[in-house]
Amino acid sequence: MKFKVAKDVLLSGIQTVQNVITTKATLPILSNILIETQQGSLRLTATDLDIGISCVIPVDIQEQGAITIPAKRFSDIIKELPIDGVSVTTKKNNQVNIETELCQFKIMGLAREEFPKLPEFKDKEVIKLEQALLKQMLSLTSFAVSIDESRYILNGILFKINKNNLTLVATDGKRLAIIEKKLNYVSERDVNIIVPIKTIHELNRNLKEDGELSLILGSNQVLFDLGNIIVISRLIEGEFPDYKQVIPSVSENKVRVEREQFLLAVKRAALLSTPDYQAVKLEIFKNKLVVSKSTPDVGESREELDVVYSGKELAIGFNPSYLIDVLKNLNEENVDLELTDTEKPGVIRINGYVYIVLPMRLS
Repeated sequence: MKFKVAKDVLLSGIQTVQNVITTKATLPILSNILIETQQGSLRLTATDLDIGISCVIPVDIQEQGAITIPAKRFSDIIKELPIDGVSVTTKKNNQVNIETELCQFKIMGLAREEFPKLPEFKDKEVIKLEQALLKQMLSLTSFAVSIDESRYILNGILFKINKNNLTLVATDGKRLAIIEKKLNYVSERDVNIIVPIKTIHELNRNLKEDGELSLILGSNQVLFDLGNIIVISRLIEGEFPDYKQVIPSVSENKVRVEREQFLLAVKRAALLSTPDYQAVKLEIFKNKLVVSKSTPDVGESREELDVVYSGKELAIGFNPSYLIDVLKNLNEENVDLELTDTEKPGVIRINGYVYIVLPMRLS
């Protein structure tokens, strides 16, 4: 195999796929990137056996072939090369020569035959989604995914497709994020799958603000085809909790607050949080919200915000991170925070989106 390519194009391709490679790879081959020549392009593929990602970059092919190369070493070398054309050649003993006009490296690869084959998705229904829409939906749900590995069923996002409705749901048991949007596409089958958070991060990293992607389902795997980039993932098997039963009915007790001001006030209060004293206190009066924090042996803060509110007075505590996560990802100028009681969850509802967060006890 022999090809020539611009340094930044090759580096971009390596960086697209190498995020899935784990430092604790059980097999040496899983630390490698598979590179294969195609017609006028190069396909790079990496996998950890749970998730696989491949991308195509334009190169000048001079000789067809394929090999696997240690990802980190390959990436580090290409990163440090002078900025000009790079020539990559493989020899019969799996040696890879990397050359520029003034610089040469020789590193050892492994034969392509050892690299795990990614599953094929032939004769399956293709569901079309807008990339920008999915990107927005993931940004409003992915932060609520549980990182507790003992509750593996919550370590991903539930994707539900019914006809032309797409619903994404994520929860860690203390908060719940649900978003529902209409699709331009009508699916022939109902889809109910849980996509792992690592796959979600890869998708988020590669989704664009325009264009479509194809979602294709296998038996216990899913493929997301973004054009030049393909992400294939195992699914989390099991039954996602019944989230509908925990959605409170709409409350009339709403605090309308300017989102950016509220976000900054909570961020400032959170500066005094400690692991033992996390909760930020919200006190709601007529047309006034007081955001405060008091931490023994650390200090206190207090800030007043103008709001629109005419309900009963209330004091409630929340984990500031759970408020910051949602407020920084919303685009609306104002948000309505529904509060019914000091021990009942707070709810934000906006245009097909519902975010429910449990309160914390104020000590």
